[in-house]
Amino acid sequence: MKVALFDTRQYDRQGFTAANAQRGHELVFFEERLTARTAVLAQGCPVVVSFVNDVVDAAALEELKRNGVQLLALRCAGWNHVDVAAAHRLQIPVVRVPAYSPEAVAEHAVALLLTLNRKIHRAFNRVRESNFSLDGLVGFNVHGSTVGVVGTGQIGVAFARIMAGFGTRLLGFDVYPNQDLARQIGLQYVPLEELLATSDVVSLHCPLTPQTHHLINADALSRMRPRVVILNTGRGGLIDTRALIQALKESRIGGAALDVYEEEAGVFFQDLSGEVLQDDVLARLLTFPNVLVTSHQGFLTHEALNAIAATTLDNVTALESGRPLQHLLTL
Repeated sequence: MKVALFDTRQYDRQGFTAANAQRGHELVFFEERLTARTAVLAQGCPVVVSFVNDVVDAAALEELKRNGVQLLALRCAGWNHVDVAAAHRLQIPVVRVPAYSPEAVAEHAVALLLTLNRKIHRAFNRVRESNFSLDGLVGFNVHGSTVGVVGTGQIGVAFARIMAGFGTRLLGFDVYPNQDLARQIGLQYVPLEELLATSDVVSLHCPLTPQTHHLINADALSRMRPRVVILNTGRGGLIDTRALIQALKESRIGGAALDVYEEEAGVFFQDLSGEVLQDDVLARLLTFPNVLVTSHQGFLTHEALNAIAATTLDNVTALESGRPLQHLLTL
């Protein structure tokens, strides 16, 4: 079966090509993001594979339908970039990869925390310039600190388990509490307001929905401890970036480590090193010494890439053979 994959890079092509060796589908890779304008590229492909920064709105889906697309497969866990209602109306099933490697993202969140807290990135650059001073590199012990985990799905659980190993006090917030997890590692579920007010580290692992959009806003930031570190490896829209910048300017929080950004589309996954960054909000964010930003790379491990490709292509095979689709999105 012919499959069109949008917004792909070399690592995507390698992973999908390897996973397809035993499946025999015809893969067509595009660097372009999937939008209403680029959807025509999928002509002749019954399956389209989309990524997090595509814009799969009603107009894009209508163009895909006109071109004979029978399945939209998301090679990611989130689906906020897709008009699922329009897909249902057009009878285009949408599948996703809900758990490609929770540990990959959780470990990246921990790496962000340790790097920002202990100023590893700054120390690395100093030493390369023969500056062996320790001034300005003081951090805090993660052991004994209070870590708040917002969202205890598979990634949040993996992060919480790692933090339990550090000897932290764990607080959690989730609309569907995982009581087994709480018993196993000593996590205590509390209201979100209490978690924000008492945590030294707040790590976001919840999906982006209308209810969680700008979950961390000016009001939430005002409730936090002055030296709190905020981690976001979930979705950029969970944080009101302008409110975060204001809190950073006023030294009301200790820092932020972000793998996602609410306006990352068109910036992340691109090499813009030879250009002037046009996003003034992101440019301002990058000026703070207590902010660490990575370009949505939490998923970027061999294991995660292999799992993403395998799960996605298994659904293509299921469509081709008439078997039920897995991880199907419903309204």
